Amino acid sequence: MSIPLPRLTLVELRKLADTRAGLWLLVLIGLGVAGTAVILLGWAPDEELTFAGFLGFGLAPSVVLLPVLGILSMTGEWSQRTALTTFALVPSRLRVIAAKLAAGVLVALATTALTLLLAAAANLIGMARGGDGSWHVAGSLIWQGALSEVLFLLMGMAFGALLLSSPLAIVAFFALPTISGILRETIKALGRVSGWLDLGITSGPLSEPSMTSGEYARLAVSCLVWVALPLVLGSVRILRREVA
Repeated sequence: MSIPLPRLTLVELRKLADTRAGLWLLVLIGLGVAGTAVILLGWAPDEELTFAGFLGFGLAPSVVLLPVLGILSMTGEWSQRTALTTFALVPSRLRVIAAKLAAGVLVALATTALTLLLAAAANLIGMARGGDGSWHVAGSLIWQGALSEVLFLLMGMAFGALLLSSPLAIVAFFALPTISGILRETIKALGRVSGWLDLGITSGPLSEPSMTSGEYARLAVSCLVWVALPLVLGSVRILRREVA
């Protein structure tokens, strides 16, 4: 009898905090979100102390750190040498990959929810200190913020699946945008192409209240290149890799 996918997902959620690296990443994500609120409360002008301001700034740390957590999740069996145990208990490797993806999405959504709560608390403190205190925020900003968290986490997981090495995947994840930016500035002809392929650029409009159909199209193309393609190739590699 196969283990149900929800139970596998719970196992993968627990495994995210089983290692010191994973646990500290989760702690840093929480501290990062709280730290953005402290920064705004301490140094931002009163007119910037709004719920939308706390929310937008609060999502920034997790966009950077969640992909690393996704990489560690996808490479865990190989870096911790537990692949034999995992795939002996769950022979269907696709189910393990699906559980990891589901766990990652749940963490990203939970992080967004935590950011919403901390933004609300910070806004109340800001109001008490004479800040603007506006609660107005476009509904699209909330789900687009959650989408941004999910996409970058999935990109990290895709890199992890493709490379199956935590250090290599982390370096590649952070180095490729830098290299892309240098090439874009050096070779002007790449400017138009990067507008469709650079996820860092195409995801920018997610922080705006509304996105056009053209912006969604560019985001979709870049996600196919940087999320879907490496995830498919990485899944094939995991399915075919020998377990030593």
